[in-house]
Amino acid sequence: MRHPYRIREIAVQAGLSEATVDRVLHRRGGVRESTVREVRRAIEDLDRQRDQVRLGGRTFLVDVVVRAPARFSAAIRAAMEAELPGLRPAIVRVRFHDGGDVVGTLARLGRTGSHGVVLKAPDTPEIVAATRALAVPLVTLVTDLPASPRIAYAGIDNHAAGATAAYLIEQWLGDRPGSVLVVRAHESFRGEDDRAAGFRAEIRRPVVESVDEATALRAAREQHPDIRAIYSLYAGAGGNTAVVEAFQGHPYGVFIAHDLDRENTMLLRERKLSAVLHHDLRTDLRRACHAVLQAHGALPGPVRTNPSAVQVITPHNAPPVEF
Repeated sequence: MRHPYRIREIAVQAGLSEATVDRVLHRRGGVRESTVREVRRAIEDLDRQRDQVRLGGRTFLVDVVVRAPARFSAAIRAAMEAELPGLRPAIVRVRFHDGGDVVGTLARLGRTGSHGVVLKAPDTPEIVAATRALAVPLVTLVTDLPASPRIAYAGIDNHAAGATAAYLIEQWLGDRPGSVLVVRAHESFRGEDDRAAGFRAEIRRPVVESVDEATALRAAREQHPDIRAIYSLYAGAGGNTAVVEAFQGHPYGVFIAHDLDRENTMLLRERKLSAVLHHDLRTDLRRACHAVLQAHGALPGPVRTNPSAVQVITPHNAPPVEF
């Protein structure tokens, strides 16, 4: 593996010992393939964060742990890396972790060292317990864990977002009768629950719920032929395209979704979505990093939660698809 980095830099980025990294780089054997992949990912991360690596001074190492579909995890990674140069004069390097085993990852971070953790994960007793064992500042991202020792939440005001979706649906459907389908992910997140609570507080028509899989969506359509609007709380593995496909031949009047990714932008421009409720991930991640730096005294001022405003994106103010 060709690279310009010191073994210590790679070891810190990978969360491994220098001896293990040395064995991988010099192909000495006795190392699991998964460990080899971790070293390769660490070098790739260092390549993307090369400007940060070259700077002198104190470096803050922030770990980002995300449980989400691959496309949303990739969006978080891209947004975070885009924000790193703007955090100077602080020097921030980031390690990204898949959220498949959040409890195990948090336990490992407690051993390998970190200056702060940015976490997007379900609000379960096991995960909250794991956060309490962390000895570093914790910021929750997009979906909150209010019972955790987090110093701040960075993300959209989920209750307001749900209420906004209900308001738009009521305005656009007007006096036309019909129920609303609310599409949820299989796994429960606090942010999703808050969106649903805000939505139900404002909607004035019957609500039907379904998980985001084709069979369940078709069953909801057949059992409730009066569905005239759809609110997708969270685009799961199938995305909102799967919802559109499940409702082919069953026209709906309004479809509100979340997050302005490439797929949703295309659906907006094709008029298959009525609006997308968006928030700027770069702003969220910048605020998360600022909270960590404030907790370490590297930035002035108290740590505060400042949720992102809800942005309503329609086909008329959507960005180009090629972004």
